[in-house]
Amino acid sequence: MRVTFGQPANPQTSALAVFAHKDLVLSRGAQARDDAGRLARASQAARFDGDIAAITELLAPANVEATRLLLVGLGVAGKADRGSFERVGGALVARLLLSGETTLVVDMDGVDDIAISRGEAAARLAYGALLRAYRFDTYRTKLTDKQKPTLAELIIVNAGDGAQAAFDKLKAVADGVYFTRDLVSEPANVIYPESFVERAKKALAGSGVEIEVLGEAEMKKLGMGSLLGVSQGSVREARLLIMKWDGTGGTAAKPVVFVGKGVTFDTGGISIKPAAGMEEMKWDMGGAGAVAGAMLALAKRKAKAHVIGVCGLVENMPDGNAQRPGDVVTSMSGQTIEVINTDAEGRLVLCDAITYAQKTWKPEVIVDLATLTGAIIISLGHEYGGLFSNDDELAKQLVDAGLGAGDRLWRFPLGDAYDKLLESQIADMKNVGPRDGGSITAAQFIKRFVDDGVKWAHLDIAGMVWSAKPATLWDKGATGYGVRLLDKFIEENHEK
Repeated sequence: MRVTFGQPANPQTSALAVFAHKDLVLSRGAQARDDAGRLARASQAARFDGDIAAITELLAPANVEATRLLLVGLGVAGKADRGSFERVGGALVARLLLSGETTLVVDMDGVDDIAISRGEAAARLAYGALLRAYRFDTYRTKLTDKQKPTLAELIIVNAGDGAQAAFDKLKAVADGVYFTRDLVSEPANVIYPESFVERAKKALAGSGVEIEVLGEAEMKKLGMGSLLGVSQGSVREARLLIMKWDGTGGTAAKPVVFVGKGVTFDTGGISIKPAAGMEEMKWDMGGAGAVAGAMLALAKRKAKAHVIGVCGLVENMPDGNAQRPGDVVTSMSGQTIEVINTDAEGRLVLCDAITYAQKTWKPEVIVDLATLTGAIIISLGHEYGGLFSNDDELAKQLVDAGLGAGDRLWRFPLGDAYDKLLESQIADMKNVGPRDGGSITAAQFIKRFVDDGVKWAHLDIAGMVWSAKPATLWDKGATGYGVRLLDKFIEENHEK
């Protein structure tokens, strides 16, 4: 969807949105179109109360140059903030995307009694609209006209100062979200370790991000027995994708490192999953997808930070060469792991990727993202990602970034009592503990591979990368969760 700030070429063929606070306090733009009080009466008849992102509309309104007039709620005067306007943009697109309208004009005239500047409000509205407009229709060949999106243009008039500049930065983040959604949405016969790498190379070409790729031979030389053990049952070779962005001009010696779990399809291996719902395991690379999308966002908005993204890319399949329950593998760190359950494979990928990052760049901060456990969904549903960390300051930074960006996190505990549940009789550790506290023992496993002095956080995002129902800023399907969070975390804590 194209977004511009200016005047429409032909308002008679556009839908028009104006605003009202609670108690039908109309903006100037709304007052100018309230012919003989018709808009106010229609709103009362529709029980429109001005709540944030509530919408009422008039079709073919008299004496208004528009195909339809939409009145949009902004809530209590003085309270509407960045998130409020993102919700408004999302709600407008959800209302009009399949409506037959091709252009939406939003009049911000008089939208001043809010918690942010009008320019920032206009940019956030456009950002929310862009995020909600995403569709993945690549393989749908029989859509009827009424099923196809028609809304192609958003024009914001009277946007206020700074709207375009603010939106340009947000557009870069939206591009990262779109990239992540594309990766997560594709089926596993299209996105697998090698093709994930090629997609990343294409998306990041010319962005300033340096890309390095390790194949199985290189990883074997490095001793990545844990990661390669997951991959050995698949005909698709594993890859370690490294993406480097330095927007500091070389002044920041140590990068922040993001590590993503990239299991492009997860059958569970020999510990095979039930057939029902297994098709959803194409999104088990959502952590890697988020890291790749975040790197694109940071590069596109020229973030003044030094960040490296590492994605461990494997496919977990059950052939005659597959890893067996009871096998012992040696990780790159030298620690040995008794593989009790081959379906607890994500942590086996992450531990070697984290060790590689530490040995290569000696970072002070590592954040890993993974669709790691079903237990986190039992705990949090689809409202929050789970956060585990060895550092209180880092944990707070991530929670705050999540609140600011809209990708919310909830912190869980770590401790020796949970760590003891991973003890093995024949190796340094098992890859799973008991059923109880499954998300916590998974985090404790990863923590064993974090070097002393490194600030580390693990984000278990299994409940967040895919949605079974539409929401404010996404339709059914891939959400792009993690991109906005990581971008905000870097902006608030690591930009020079």
